[in-house]
Amino acid sequence: MQTANDIRRVFLDYFRKEGHEIVPSSPLVPRNDPTLMFVNSGMVQFKNVFTGQEKRDYVRASTAQKCVRAGGKHNDLENVGYTARHHTFFEMLGNFSFGDYFKERAIELAWNLITKEYGLPKDKLTVTVYIDDDEAHGLWKRIAGLSDSKIIRIPTSDNFWAMGDTGPCGPCSEIFYDHGDKIAGGPPGSADADGDRFIEIWNLVFMQFEQVTKAERVNLPRPSIDTGMGLERLAAVLQGKHDNYDIDLMRTLIEASAHASNTEADGSHNVSHRVIADHLRSSAFLIADGVMPSNEGRGYVLRRIMRRAMRHAHLLGCKDPLVFKLVPALVTEMGQAYPELGRAEAAITETLKLEESRFKQTLDTGLKELEGAISSKSGLTKDGKLSGSVAFALSDSRGFPLDLTQSILRDKGMEVDVDGFNAELEKQRERSRAAWAGSGEAATEEIWFEIRQRLGATDFLGYSTEKAEGQVLTIVKAGQEITEAKAGDEVSIVTNQTPFYGESGGQMGDGGKLVSANGAEIEIHDTQKKLGDLHVHIGKVVKGSLKNGDAVEMKVDHARRSGLRAHHSATHLLHEALRRRLGNHVTQKGSLVAPDRLRFDFSHSKGMSAEDMAWVEHEVNRRIRANADVATKLMTPDDAIAAGAMALFGEKYGEEVRVVSMGGRADEEVKEFSTELCGGTHVHRTGDIGFLKIVSEGAVGAGLRRIEAVTGAAAEKFVADQQKQLAEAAAAIKALPQELPSRIVSLLEERKKLERELAEARKAIATGGSGGGNDVIDVGGVKFSGRVLDGVPAKELKSMADEFKKKLGSGVVALVANSDGKASIVVAVTEDLTGRFSAVDLVKAGSMAIGGQGGGGRPDMAQAGGPDGARAQEAVGAIEALLRDRVKAA
Repeated sequence: MQTANDIRRVFLDYFRKEGHEIVPSSPLVPRNDPTLMFVNSGMVQFKNVFTGQEKRDYVRASTAQKCVRAGGKHNDLENVGYTARHHTFFEMLGNFSFGDYFKERAIELAWNLITKEYGLPKDKLTVTVYIDDDEAHGLWKRIAGLSDSKIIRIPTSDNFWAMGDTGPCGPCSEIFYDHGDKIAGGPPGSADADGDRFIEIWNLVFMQFEQVTKAERVNLPRPSIDTGMGLERLAAVLQGKHDNYDIDLMRTLIEASAHASNTEADGSHNVSHRVIADHLRSSAFLIADGVMPSNEGRGYVLRRIMRRAMRHAHLLGCKDPLVFKLVPALVTEMGQAYPELGRAEAAITETLKLEESRFKQTLDTGLKELEGAISSKSGLTKDGKLSGSVAFALSDSRGFPLDLTQSILRDKGMEVDVDGFNAELEKQRERSRAAWAGSGEAATEEIWFEIRQRLGATDFLGYSTEKAEGQVLTIVKAGQEITEAKAGDEVSIVTNQTPFYGESGGQMGDGGKLVSANGAEIEIHDTQKKLGDLHVHIGKVVKGSLKNGDAVEMKVDHARRSGLRAHHSATHLLHEALRRRLGNHVTQKGSLVAPDRLRFDFSHSKGMSAEDMAWVEHEVNRRIRANADVATKLMTPDDAIAAGAMALFGEKYGEEVRVVSMGGRADEEVKEFSTELCGGTHVHRTGDIGFLKIVSEGAVGAGLRRIEAVTGAAAEKFVADQQKQLAEAAAAIKALPQELPSRIVSLLEERKKLERELAEARKAIATGGSGGGNDVIDVGGVKFSGRVLDGVPAKELKSMADEFKKKLGSGVVALVANSDGKASIVVAVTEDLTGRFSAVDLVKAGSMAIGGQGGGGRPDMAQAGGPDGARAQEAVGAIEALLRDRVKAA
């Protein structure tokens, strides 16, 4: 038997031999089509190649593309488990030609693969062509040898593909397999076509036209090929099964579910096992591609899928979480073809286990209340529906979503009063709006509350990509919503999805560029996060005009993002290193994560020693050099903290949080060095940080310290600048850099010696003659020496005054130094006269003369200063005058 893995391998090997580039499956979240919730076909990743917006270095490609159809118009969720071929997750095998081969070669390749490589009998195959595609009809006859009865012309859009109302389009040709007359149904195009006898296994799209307008269609200059064949359907045919859930891949998962739940795989439980097997695949692949369960957008669809599987585990009688136990079986079955499953196995397991543990509590409580409302009839409307108020209370208070209530009631043949539910929802919105409008400063941004309520959360893609397409939902200019922004306008833009990180948790927002299909360019210089999950891109229209509804290509500034990631991850390592060195009392009290630096505030009562700083820096860089993976898990805040994760200052946490772990080393028993609750962007491996250099450490408040540091290229620049300054300093004193410490000490000692000698020389000069001032005079019997000393430092005046006092024996000394336009005064009074005169009073008189505010000191020695050195002689005169007055008064 050909297994599903064999079939996939044969398909890709065949097209590799035929000159096709084997392109890995793209992630399930489309980066190039904002109108799609999930990738639902193989051509999605090549959309821009087909339209000519993107060029690749190959013209033929083949893929095995993972797909999900569980939201929007492609929603098969409620059918899964009950039919033979509905899935939320499936694999699409395809081959593509971008202006290379066309119909003839596409038909030849398909026919040879199916009949020769896979060995399907020709008499079991039927094909369809579009009604007027005579070329395809003729090619099938010639290449496959099919009779006219086996080539059916279809007049409907089923056999004409279009990318949209305008753009590339073309006829299709589908290949059907006939399961035989034991199955009800007729050939395609017949009245019985909806039966299960004839099953479509491959669709070949001949992209040969461009729809210019509704009325105008022209030939494409380079027609192309896009094909899609469902792996599960093909496997069913090749394995002789009529039901996709009977193929080996699905059967392995079904039996794993049966074993884990201790129930039979078939019989009364078969639907539940089928649902679990299918939903396990979609949930695991979505989580591996970065989607996390939430109450908005893609996360909400994932949560619906997960909880539908978990409800069926409940129906199997499982009292403990079940679905997470099946992840190893899925990884074993599909991990070789899709290695991202193995890489994300831990995250998938943790997320499923967390969600199911919480959901079981929700389910048990909600079911009791729901059953009570039904049995008492108090919760029913007159026409037997569950009242909207009851359904809303279950949703709002118990976390029991409306669609789950509807699903449970559907099994009972009942419905929900949806209009009543919506009325209750609107009442809650009005209450929230009123509370928001009255919340002080926050009320100034009420516009964002209105936008968030109307448009919902922004789907953030930035954990896994820096480039995506989005659709403009609204534009805000000067606090008002507008429909169009023109060149020169400063605007804030909201899109349905974005790779741009909005500022939060200390990490600055991303910058970059938005480019619309019509050529408008918007330079984004900041991204803000409003109301927790609304990403607002702030920038300037530099070219063209942007309108609501425009599709835009969104490119994050890679260099800025790389710098932000490195500095953010470094703060986590720095935090843990500080705790290990200084103690567990150290906690983060704020931070700034910028592209070129980080600032980290932490609780600690005293400054760090040089040894502390060196240890912390070395420890962080040791963890960086280990180059270990940075791991992310989803947990409840309580569980995360109980497991040792640090909660950060100022962060608000919801029901689920991202837990980021990093810095472990292979030689340590505990592999996680730092574990914190964090919603920011981080490096993939610690080695991506480069290295960290602490720039400064100091106090910013009582018991609060701050470290500033740089990483990567910024750290390299900082070290290079310091080395340059070191080299310049060494050159200036004609020394080698390593000799600088000893040479500086020597120079400082030499300078101190010279300063002492100079001071002594100035003192000798000043006290040995007139020194440019007055000689000793007699003021009413009191000796007075007042002098102006130009160029003498103020710090030398007191010692000079002491020398003057010794020479006078008894008297008053006033010295005024005039230096750099400013004046300093010292007044000294010999001990025998301090009872009559105070040096403090005298120095204040001198200070007033030079524009000062007074002075201070002791009765025998006082000092003052002033800004007007040119009036130094007036200061001496003012001191002499006051001395005369005091002598006379005595």
